[in-house]
Amino acid sequence: MSAQQSAASTRADAIKHATVYAILIAISSVHLMNDMMQSVVSALFPVLKDSLQLSLSQIGWIAFTLNMTSSVMQPVVGLISDKRPAPWMLPFGMLSSMAGMVGLAFAPNFYLLLLAVVFVGLGSAVFHPEGSRVVHLAAGNRRAFSQSIYQVGGNFGQMLGPIMTMVIFIPLGQKGAIWGTLLAAAAIIILLKVVPWYKKHLAIHNGNAQKKRAAGKGHIGLSPRIIAFALGILFAIVFARSWYAAAIGNFYQFYVEETYGLTIKQAQIPLFLFMAAGVAGTFFGGILADRIGRKKMMLFSILGAAPFAIVLPHLPLAWVYPLIVLLGFILQSGFSVSVVYAQELMPGKVGTASGLITGLAFGMGGLGAVVLGYLADSHTLSFVMTACSILPLIGLLAFLLPKDRRETAL
Repeated sequence: MSAQQSAASTRADAIKHATVYAILIAISSVHLMNDMMQSVVSALFPVLKDSLQLSLSQIGWIAFTLNMTSSVMQPVVGLISDKRPAPWMLPFGMLSSMAGMVGLAFAPNFYLLLLAVVFVGLGSAVFHPEGSRVVHLAAGNRRAFSQSIYQVGGNFGQMLGPIMTMVIFIPLGQKGAIWGTLLAAAAIIILLKVVPWYKKHLAIHNGNAQKKRAAGKGHIGLSPRIIAFALGILFAIVFARSWYAAAIGNFYQFYVEETYGLTIKQAQIPLFLFMAAGVAGTFFGGILADRIGRKKMMLFSILGAAPFAIVLPHLPLAWVYPLIVLLGFILQSGFSVSVVYAQELMPGKVGTASGLITGLAFGMGGLGAVVLGYLADSHTLSFVMTACSILPLIGLLAFLLPKDRRETAL
């Protein structure tokens, strides 16, 4: 190899392992806006409950429709995009969510409301797998940290839900959802910068992958049986986290109103603290996972949250605030790590892996919202919160996961 070829190879390796923070921040900001539009749905719950006279079961069905639309479509989009990546799908997803925002603002009844929610869910389903692929291309050798930057954007968008309830939807009512169209427009503007970069680096990656295949340098993966076993455990962990998050995100505000006598505005505070702490947990969880490993981070996340979840329903109000901060921080510290772990289990299938884990999280959260809504109507909110508090103990299954696999694959 000549000195010139050696220098070119060194530059190529440096580019491959460099982390492109400008793109990560851009796609994370779009993730923020995407998830803010999703959080508009749950932020409207207190308003819709009164204006459209919805029951808790109907609120559960709205959450189920949003989450299941996104859940069912994400793995499908991921599977298709793994075979034929389509950067143009990113702005298309934002247009779908924009249509959903218009529908939310003007839907006169429960059924048209559900239709609007379908558009929001489809937009999210299209965005997430392609967004994860952009992150993977831009991550370099800091994959868990890069995924945490991306997930922080989404978590921050979800965190703003209670604030939107207090600042926008209680004063303006249902029509305040029209402001969500501005989020979609801003996201599309940012994506006009991201998509050209994505196309360019996708072409570079595909060229490198073809050279590796021609040279016989394929990935030595785990056996299908071990991958299926590991994915099954991941799904169980995601189930536990998502059902518990559904209990907090959809019904805890009503629980604290009923139990502690708080107003609608006051009830948003513990919910906001839980979500804000989750943003911080997601960020620092990614940093720590690159150092101690994905499996250890997931164990810490789900099992570390268990004691706090168990005692939360039995605390006086003054203790709720600090404990729910710790709970949110620890519980969410492992979510982005779960996505990276799944991607490393399935080399070459980044879209499918991220669609399965992220989509499953939405789907399980949606199913949990329906089941918990019915339980709350037939029993009590106190019963629901107490029953859900043991869910993080399912995280014990993480001990059975295979060791981390850190091959770089797309």
